[in-house]
Amino acid sequence: MQISKNSVVSFHYTLNDADGKLLDSSAGREAFAYLHGGGMIVPGLEEKLEGLKAGDSLLAVVEAEKGYGEIDPQLLQRVPLDKFGGQAVEAGMQFQTPDNRVWSVMEVTDSEVMLNGNHPLAGVTLHFNVEITAVREATPDELAHGHVHGEGGHHH
Repeated sequence: MQISKNSVVSFHYTLNDADGKLLDSSAGREAFAYLHGGGMIVPGLEEKLEGLKAGDSLLAVVEAEKGYGEIDPQLLQRVPLDKFGGQAVEAGMQFQTPDNRVWSVMEVTDSEVMLNGNHPLAGVTLHFNVEITAVREATPDELAHGHVHGEGGHHH
C-alpha cells in the first residue's frame, strides 16, 4: 500500500543538520507512527513520503521553510533582567509562556536577557534518513481523533 492521505505510516529515522550533526533518531525506540495528511510531521517530510510504501528508504533534505520555519526576528527579544523577579536566569534555560511558546535564554547580561522564541530547529536544513516500516489504512477512530492509536502513536 502506498502512502497517501489518511494512511497510518510507521518509520524509523535519523535526523541530521546540514553539517551531519545528529539531531534526533528513533534508534532503540518503536518506529514513529503518524497519520499522513494530518500535519503531525514537518510539511517537507510529509510531501517526500507521499507515494512510498513499506520497505522503502529515503534521504529527504527538507529546507527550513518546509521544516520548522525560518528564524523570525520578532521572536528574538531583549528583556530587562528585572522582569524575571530576581530568579536566577542563565543561558540555555527554557520556559513556556501562557500562549504555549517555548522561549530559550540565549544570553544574560547585568541588565537584560536575550530570548529566542523560535523553534530550536528554525532556520535549519533538515536531513532525514527514513526507513518506512509499515503503511496501513487509518481506522475510523483514528480519523475521528486525528492521530494514530496503539504502537508508536497516542495512548488514551
